[in-house]
Amino acid sequence: MKTKIYLLLLPVFLTGCASVVRPLTDATLGAGGAVILNKLSGGDPAATAAGAAAGVLVGEGIHAWKTRSDQKAYAQGFQKGRSDGVKQLYWGLQAEHRNAPPPYHTFDVLIPAHRDGGVLINETKHTIGK
Repeated sequence: MKTKIYLLLLPVFLTGCASVVRPLTDATLGAGGAVILNKLSGGDPAATAAGAAAGVLVGEGIHAWKTRSDQKAYAQGFQKGRSDGVKQLYWGLQAEHRNAPPPYHTFDVLIPAHRDGGVLINETKHTIGK
């Protein structure tokens, strides 16, 4: 008897294996529900049919729950991937700014000797940009 129960519950544990498992789960749980209610009701056909329907509903409920949890996990992973991408961009920009050259350049300008108001000014060198 225990082996039969384990065989009836096996599709419940295999719900994530493949899309082929869904009809197998529904059929097995429907048959299991029919057998259980048939035994409990003493062979009443209406109870047997109700047990089969209940088994199929349980199987579909399991699949709906699994589908919902899969969609939720996908959405969470998608959001995590987006946030990781933004973080990667942010830290890349931070690294660029850390390693960037200073925003100014210095130039050395040589001013030749010249006279200004009768005074001779010698050649000078000025640095522009500091």
